[in-house]
Amino acid sequence: MNLSCGSKPTDLRTVIPADSLVYLETNDLGKALTAVTENEAFKAAAKTQPDFSALAGIKLAAAVTGFETKEQQVTEENAVLKVQPRFVAVVETNAWNYQALNFTENKLGEFINETYGGEVVLETSDKHDGKYFVWSSGDGRKTYALVRGSVILFGNDESAIEKCLAVMRGETDSIAKNPKVTVLSADSLASGYVSTDGVTQIANIVGLKFANEAGEVPEVQSAIAGILPKLLQTSITEISWTATLTERGIEDKYEITTSTVIAQVFSETLLPSESSANVEVFAPANAASVTRYDLKDLRVAWRSLLITAQKQTDPFAGIMLAEFSNAFFEPYGIADPELFLASVRSSIMTVRLDDDGEKIVVIASIDDEAKMKRAISKEVDFSQAPTKMHGEQMWHSKDRSLAFVRQMGFALIGEPQDIQSCIDAGYGSPGSHLENFSQFAKRKALAITIANERTIATAVAAVLSEKKSDDAQVSSTYFTETRFAKTGIERRTVSDFGLIGSIIEQLGKDD
Repeated sequence: MNLSCGSKPTDLRTVIPADSLVYLETNDLGKALTAVTENEAFKAAAKTQPDFSALAGIKLAAAVTGFETKEQQVTEENAVLKVQPRFVAVVETNAWNYQALNFTENKLGEFINETYGGEVVLETSDKHDGKYFVWSSGDGRKTYALVRGSVILFGNDESAIEKCLAVMRGETDSIAKNPKVTVLSADSLASGYVSTDGVTQIANIVGLKFANEAGEVPEVQSAIAGILPKLLQTSITEISWTATLTERGIEDKYEITTSTVIAQVFSETLLPSESSANVEVFAPANAASVTRYDLKDLRVAWRSLLITAQKQTDPFAGIMLAEFSNAFFEPYGIADPELFLASVRSSIMTVRLDDDGEKIVVIASIDDEAKMKRAISKEVDFSQAPTKMHGEQMWHSKDRSLAFVRQMGFALIGEPQDIQSCIDAGYGSPGSHLENFSQFAKRKALAITIANERTIATAVAAVLSEKKSDDAQVSSTYFTETRFAKTGIERRTVSDFGLIGSIIEQLGKDD
């Protein structure tokens, strides 16, 4: 079957199986990739600026049909969990058949060869009314492609391509019949959808990953692997995503649909504060990440989250969740979360000063100082006479690893030197304040995060171009806000690279 470029383009949704776990699409691959590479962070990280004009107007749809998980031994004692999605991608090249064949064998083949580290063996045959390609690496990995007319199907799983062929023959339904997979708007770079079954499988992977990273205590690993997947599966039903290019960068919008009961409870209990405290003045310019939580009643909001989570699991899991929830506050020096949240007026900000999360500070607007002090770890002895920091009182533990400082109506809790960095920002020392936080401080979101990502720019440059230096670190800032709506959770992220860049970053990682 040889279609010409004058033939009607294929609607890629009519090729993707309806039971796909994850679906992604773009109407202009060149435009989407250009958006990722035209920011200052990429230009600082890459040797050359890639030209994607040859990909202009090319439509691409991709689906994940399953996941393969395995443990990879790093040392004799430690192993990491590796997740390999089984995917298929469909490309409408809008070209003649010979051009699609040339692109597949040369451009796509070159990319696969580089991804597999070279010395890839290619086999071709006439199959499925088209030209069939199989690339094999030395370690046994394979990539498959089928060219039919102007359309290219490729992926790392042969059965996924066969599922698409069954759809094209009319033997099974396509994802085009799913009303939740809406038509991509003209100004969007890309969109995506995670089905209920997709949420289930991803939840299982998340549970295994967190359990794998939770240490060597089997009871803890087992509890996480059992509780977390069930909690996610019973809470989230579907996820939709859209990426758009804006003046500030790539905007990713996520609509996370929850059960009706959860959505109703959260929309009633997780409400934004009517009068925010200016806690963001303490955000240091060199912070790895800063998150501000701004709710009408922090204690009610926390209870709502915890009780709702407990209802989604069994009684034993509910008890474990209560224990884990207290552990969430421990790194911030908070021994009694309920009492602490009851002592805060409206706003809390967490500051992470390093990439490893070892240097952290929590800052809260004070409503009841006496109650707040009772909620702090007993390591801080408030019966002792306080010392001074910037003229304000400071109490600390004997080893000075934890301190409580009252400053301008706020409480700062963390290591003294880290608190000092936040207070310097609060007093406006030159270059100390995270200036761009003020752009978002007035937004009525429940949670706002601004963070510096120091690896994605060079990782994307390595895939799409070439890194300027193996040692260089290029910082890229991203902003995220979270709200609750009648149907679930709304999350918006603005960044240089977006989810598209994160996907590209994963392509560059070794298996």
